[in-house]
Amino acid sequence: MSTVDWTAWHPEAAEPEADGLRERKKRQLRQRLSDTATGMFLERGFDAVRVAEIAQACGVSEKTVFNYFPTKESLILDRGETTMAALRAGLADPDHTPVEAVLRILSGELRAMTSWIAAQDDPVHATAMIRRFGALTRSAPSLRAYHRDMTDRLVAVAAEALAQRTHGSPDDPEPQIAATALLGLWSIQFQSLGRHLDGAHTPPQIQEAVTADVRRAAKLVESGLTSLGNAAPTR
Repeated sequence: MSTVDWTAWHPEAAEPEADGLRERKKRQLRQRLSDTATGMFLERGFDAVRVAEIAQACGVSEKTVFNYFPTKESLILDRGETTMAALRAGLADPDHTPVEAVLRILSGELRAMTSWIAAQDDPVHATAMIRRFGALTRSAPSLRAYHRDMTDRLVAVAAEALAQRTHGSPDDPEPQIAATALLGLWSIQFQSLGRHLDGAHTPPQIQEAVTADVRRAAKLVESGLTSLGNAAPTR
C-alpha cells in the first residue's frame, strides 16, 4: 500500500540533523504506522479497521503499534502533544501577548499546510485528500471524544500558562475563560479551512482567506484579554 505523508504540512515533521540512525528508524516506523492507518481508515472507515490489521500491513506486532501510539485514535490524532508544547512555550513568552502567541502557532501550521499543497503535482487532489482527512477525524464517536479530551488538556495547559503571567491560579475564572477562547481560534481556523479547501482556491488564496478569518476572531478575543491582567480574584 502506498502511503501519504499526512504530517508533512506540520513544521515539526522535519528530522533533526543530530538524530542517530536508531532515532531516525523509530521516527520512520512511527510515520509509516500513522500513514498506513490513515489510508486504511479512509478506505474502509475508522471503526472497520482493527489495530491488528494495521500492524500486519506494516509487518510489526500489535504491541509494537501500541508502543508508538497509546490508542487507536492517536494513530491519526497525534498532533496534540506538539501543539501543547508550542502553546506552553508561546504563552510563556513575555514579548508576545497571548493572542499573538497563538496566532504565531496557527500561522505556522497553516503556512506549512498550504506550502505542502503547493508542492504537490496535483494541488487540487492534495486539497481533496486533506478534506477527506478532516472528515475522517469527525467520522466516529471515539475520535470526537478523543479530540474533546485533547482540547480539554490544551485548555488546562493554556490556563496554567496564563495564570503564571498574571500571578493567579489556573482555576480562577479569568484564565479558564481566556484559555477556552484562545483554543477556540483553532476551531475558527479548522472551519475556515473547510470552506476554502474547495479546489477552487490556490494555496496563497487559502492562506490569505483563512488568516483573515482567524484574525477577525482574534480581535474579539484580544479585546477581552486586555483586562485579564487587571482582573482580581473575588475570594
